[in-house]
Amino acid sequence: MSTEHQQYSTDNQSTAIRRYAEANGYEIVRTYKDDGKSGLNLSGRSGLKLLLSDIDADNTDFEALLVYDVSRLGRFQDPDEAATHELRIRAAGIQVEYCAEQFKNDGSISSSIIKTVKRTMAAEYSRELSVKVFAGQANLIRRGFRQGGAAGYGLRRLLVDVNGEPKGELGRGEHKSIATDRVILVPGPPEEIAVVQEVYRLFTDAEMPEREIADRLNKRGLVTDLGRPWSRGTIHQLLINEKYVGDNVWARTSFKLKRQHVQNAEEDWIRAKGAFGALVDRRVFNQARAIIDARSERLSDQVMLELLSSVLGAKGMLTGLIIDEAEGVPSSSAYRNRFGSLLRAYELVGFAPDRDYRYLEINRKLRALHPEIVAETMLALERSGGKVVRDAETDLLAINGEFTASMVVVRCVQNTSGSLRWKVRLDTMLKPDVTVVIRMAPGNVAPRDYYLLPRLDMADAVLRLCEHNGLSLDAYRFDDLSAFHHLAARRPWRAAA
Repeated sequence: MSTEHQQYSTDNQSTAIRRYAEANGYEIVRTYKDDGKSGLNLSGRSGLKLLLSDIDADNTDFEALLVYDVSRLGRFQDPDEAATHELRIRAAGIQVEYCAEQFKNDGSISSSIIKTVKRTMAAEYSRELSVKVFAGQANLIRRGFRQGGAAGYGLRRLLVDVNGEPKGELGRGEHKSIATDRVILVPGPPEEIAVVQEVYRLFTDAEMPEREIADRLNKRGLVTDLGRPWSRGTIHQLLINEKYVGDNVWARTSFKLKRQHVQNAEEDWIRAKGAFGALVDRRVFNQARAIIDARSERLSDQVMLELLSSVLGAKGMLTGLIIDEAEGVPSSSAYRNRFGSLLRAYELVGFAPDRDYRYLEINRKLRALHPEIVAETMLALERSGGKVVRDAETDLLAINGEFTASMVVVRCVQNTSGSLRWKVRLDTMLKPDVTVVIRMAPGNVAPRDYYLLPRLDMADAVLRLCEHNGLSLDAYRFDDLSAFHHLAARRPWRAAA
């Protein structure tokens, strides 16, 4: 179970399992449990891993495994993973019985079908919950509330109630205990604020590099908010973090469904400007960022890569923080801007990260493709006799003054089983009447097909599409955009009836 306050608490499960055992003549000889653990993957599931280990070691003094229901074995995103674990248990001669289910797990066709459906439903529940949680957290960010993480030097976390009234300052390691309470950032002690402003002043006015600023603060016996000496990297982070101008920024990285940490593209970050009290004037902050960005403008691509290669040789690996800590080397953001992505810069110096970040390069190419698709669509709509007005800021298309449309290019992802997946984010802020989804084919070079999704029929902000999605979604699927172009067509009438 992942939380205490739910029907699946381990106490409730144990009670149901004991009743089932008594009714079916079983004696419980051993218990495996995972308190407060997510069922999305095997990682952290010490109870389930111990069970599988005991089975592999033939350390089993029992003939049946009693599980509360199908979802308790795990809400694995691939239903076959749960089936694999059950097969592994049954192969050792141990019968698996689900105590709260209405079917008997006897290997019949009906039980196999029901288990597959239940496992798929359990996985879908987790996916839907993930989308709702993300949307809720994003909404809190836009309202100016902090979502985890240390406050940072010069700032403090203030606990407020549901009405926004202050309740007290949170110390390091302290968390809110009431669900309706929220956390905001407020200016810290005046002496820390003075140091933050001094750092910006030394960097922008005195043109002092980060290393010298760090040395100056260390000589005065000052430490960071974590009680550590200042370094080039910590000064650099202070100079580029938007919270010092009062902006609330979230979702730089994601760890959805417990799969892997990913670095999100900057346009996907959730940002609320002016959410907190600023410690630094925005003009000064922008000046500091301009200085940092200008460092690399004087360097050729070859020199930048040579410097990055020297860092790789010294450290044996590369990360954004390692680059920012390196003396005499442009910042990680400079490499990102110059070469399109850190991944591309890594590739050019022969470094391959442990994780696969190729999706960042694909996303960049698809973003570049979007304006071309919009322009071609506008031309086709006008050829059909329609009048199209494009909003320069949002790319929202207003057609014939009657309806609006948004165009979304969606990356194709192939999972380990070879199945294709597409993740569609609908623009709930602009609320277009029709969202035109361009699903890319494997390889993400050319479109595979198109969906014309009317807002009236779309209840979710995020859609996860498979190759086949059922009539409720595939009824809106088309092989080309001619059906969309025909929506703009006009026919002459001699007189109204």
